[in-house]
Amino acid sequence: MKGGKGERGKGKSDGMTGTRLGVGFVGSGFNARFHLRAFRAVRDADVLGVWSPNPQRAQEMATMARDLDVGAAKPYRSIAAMVADPAIGALWLCGPNFARIANVEEIADTVKSGKGELRGIACEKPLARNVAEAMRVTELVTQAGITHGYLEDQVFAPAVAQGRAIIWARGAALTGRPYLARAAEEHSGPHTPWFWQGDRQGGGVLNDMMCHSALVVRHLLTQPGAPAASLKPVRVTGHIASLKWSRPEYAKRLQQTMGKDVDYARRPSEDFANLYIELRSDDGATVLGEATTSWSFVGAGLRLSAELLGPEYSMSWNSLDSGLKLFFSREVRGKQGEDLVEKQNAEMGLMPVVTDESATYGYDAEDRHFVRAFLGREQPLLTFDDGVEVVKILMTAYMSAEQGKTLEFPPAGLEKFVPAVAQGTWKP
Repeated sequence: MKGGKGERGKGKSDGMTGTRLGVGFVGSGFNARFHLRAFRAVRDADVLGVWSPNPQRAQEMATMARDLDVGAAKPYRSIAAMVADPAIGALWLCGPNFARIANVEEIADTVKSGKGELRGIACEKPLARNVAEAMRVTELVTQAGITHGYLEDQVFAPAVAQGRAIIWARGAALTGRPYLARAAEEHSGPHTPWFWQGDRQGGGVLNDMMCHSALVVRHLLTQPGAPAASLKPVRVTGHIASLKWSRPEYAKRLQQTMGKDVDYARRPSEDFANLYIELRSDDGATVLGEATTSWSFVGAGLRLSAELLGPEYSMSWNSLDSGLKLFFSREVRGKQGEDLVEKQNAEMGLMPVVTDESATYGYDAEDRHFVRAFLGREQPLLTFDDGVEVVKILMTAYMSAEQGKTLEFPPAGLEKFVPAVAQGTWKP
């Protein structure tokens, strides 16, 4: 790599016409910083800008980008100013769910007014808090003529991508298509208060993390090269519960950690959810997807898992089955951290180490893909349209949970539905 620390791409990226992509970030939180680390594995792109409602956080993230040597990033006073800079060719939208529409409106207004141009916009999961908001976000970006991509890292996780490719090429080709996929994402709870607040986040763990697992099971069951529409959801069953964080002692602890506005004694969100999706292939086959998500998981840290089963084959993945494990005796009393695994729960005993989390979870491959897509070198694998479909699945799962029954997909009233969790009226 040419140049010294923090010099990657300095003066070289041209937002709309160059062979390198200048990237700006909207948001400066935990997820955005995962993407920054992933950009170390991305060619033909430089992180050049950051906007955050917190200027100090924006400056910190810009400094982090320079320290990682992924671009000469600087903070911007507004999203509009970042879009208007000719050096910025694409945005990675990593802000909180409750700010999504306002952020996209500012982007779209700047582009439509001719004050700025963008090659693309990539949006983190979930696309929005409900179907109406997801459709509005998609409408705004489409009207502005911006190429869009939906950021769903686990689809790009190397274990998922390679396992799916081999299963379909060897097992399915000889003995028939797979018929059951399972996926789960489980940890002990989010880092920041707004995730815990149903109205600001759009729900609880189902909205926050089932977007991963619901898409992964459908992706695994879809033949590589076939469109997503070749496998249509026909029935959805959802279940939600608050297993841990509404217990009095844990609700109190949560409020002490996250602040007075996170009150699970009065306004809880679900900390556990499962989902069953019955899908129908274009050749008439019925297949099943099973997904589980949890903020009440107790283990070493974040656990991602997936399975795919067919007539004479199967695959399985567990992110905590890492190649590196460390043991610390009772005499080793270090400070708490996340240096071994995301959402780390312990610093003692036998612990797995995920040595390269951004690669393992799929961020590296995801960001490489969307940079290439926005440079016109390949078609986006996932777009906002896929994000809308995922939100429809999630909202159907909430409807199913509230009604206590399996629902045909899509159910009536889906576009106007807002979960009781998001309204603050849900009682576990």
